[in-house]
Amino acid sequence: MDMTNQNTDPCSLMVVIVNYRTSSLTIDCLRSLEDEVRSRPDTCVVVVDNASGDHSAEAIDLAITTNGWGNWASVLPSDHNGGFAYGNNLAIRPALQSPNPPSYFLLLNSDTQVRPGLFKALTGFMEQHLDVGIVGSGLENPDGTTWSTAFRFPSILSELENGVRLGIVSKLLAKWIVPQTMTNEPQQVDWLPGASMMIRRQVFESAGLMDEGYFLYYEETDFCLQARRSGWSCWYVPEGRVMHIAGASTGVTTRDDTPKRLPQYLFDSRRRYFVKNHGFLYAALADLAWSLSFALWRVRRAIQCKPDADPPYLLLDSLQNSVFLKWGNKGL
Repeated sequence: MDMTNQNTDPCSLMVVIVNYRTSSLTIDCLRSLEDEVRSRPDTCVVVVDNASGDHSAEAIDLAITTNGWGNWASVLPSDHNGGFAYGNNLAIRPALQSPNPPSYFLLLNSDTQVRPGLFKALTGFMEQHLDVGIVGSGLENPDGTTWSTAFRFPSILSELENGVRLGIVSKLLAKWIVPQTMTNEPQQVDWLPGASMMIRRQVFESAGLMDEGYFLYYEETDFCLQARRSGWSCWYVPEGRVMHIAGASTGVTTRDDTPKRLPQYLFDSRRRYFVKNHGFLYAALADLAWSLSFALWRVRRAIQCKPDADPPYLLLDSLQNSVFLKWGNKGL
């Protein structure tokens, strides 16, 4: 992969967008990048089409040509859908191996649109803080309301808190709850969503690429953990803003949808994360903590006649995908 745009400028910032059957959303995302690229001509954008099979690659390529984006945007077709990490790595790997690799990589979901000043906010923060390896922007709905984008790493105690859903337990385990309280100032976090994540090149060189063993979900959590173990910090930078139509790129859920049954790959990814990073015994305890606490919540919900807002078959699916029943592959 040639690390220059068609204006022959070296590409110091590579934006990677993984598309899977969301060509219209991806085109909107590219359109939102126009002014940002104009403000930073050393930007190149690669759209990886994860074998959509619906002519997405052709539609996006046509839009690039029609709108005159060809000097900074291109389409990289994949021969199969290997998931989010695989798609990003398909663009990042050759870029790292090129004679002039980019200094920064910005991962964007196909269902995002960037707000003005994103590049300046994220790259500016990284240039001022050389120990920061990963930064993430704020994510918001079209109406400007924000999503939680600052997280702690999952743990046995966070699984317990998430399952039992009892106020006093949440207060006692506040330091382990995965979603962090967000402020209007930059803050250090454990991990950030891959929907809008900027990564310094040296992070890949020291921590490696994203783990392609994750099809979808937990890959960014795992990647941020590997970066942490390699000495890099991760920060949430709210000055950078990205509009995110959550769930549109995955089809799992949106904020207004009736909950859908969770896909198999989510359970596979969760199991892989715990076993890979903490070992089989820890993963087993995490499964036990969540299953027992969630079962208690279901009983309490029924007694108190609370509405059922959980995805269908969640307890059954969780038990069937626990390490106790998936001992053979140990989640990997």
